[in-house]
Amino acid sequence: MTTPRPGSRAEQRRRTEERILDAAAGFFAADGYERTTIRAVASAAGVDPALVMHYFGSKQELFRRLIDAAPVPGFSRAPGQAAEQILASLADRLANEPTTSLTLLRSMLTSPEAASAASVAIARYQAQITQAIPADDASLRAAVISAITLGVIVSRHLIKSDELATADPARVISLLRPAMLSLAVPPQPPAR
Repeated sequence: MTTPRPGSRAEQRRRTEERILDAAAGFFAADGYERTTIRAVASAAGVDPALVMHYFGSKQELFRRLIDAAPVPGFSRAPGQAAEQILASLADRLANEPTTSLTLLRSMLTSPEAASAASVAIARYQAQITQAIPADDASLRAAVISAITLGVIVSRHLIKSDELATADPARVISLLRPAMLSLAVPPQPPAR
């Protein structure tokens, strides 16, 4: 993929799309999928609502593009290292409220359209984890790891569960480490 020439129409379009996506992220995070409107996103981005529709086609496509823009981590295939990478990422999301993740989570809990778009992103994340787990049931293990991660983030940042909302991220990670390691590094059969 080539980078558009500065000042070119392609560069202007890229910057406009970026402004629209940034505005949409703020609205989806604050208001959820259902209450976010194309008109509000357009106003915040400084563009006409028709331009948002021209670039994205629908609110669902705008939401999907926002999700697609979120980076999908790659995980090491070394035993245990993937679990540590997942825990480090989770620690960061516990310490720093993850706007994109919260946008996704809040919206998928309230809208079937958003849940459908989010399931694609969650599947990509789980596929990355699956590749890092050396086990026959790696996809199930990855699904459990993903569920734990999502549950902890939702409980801390959206539900604001008393203990979890105020807990030191390092302590939460310390408690989760044995479970994550047991899921990511299955026990080896005894040597004969």
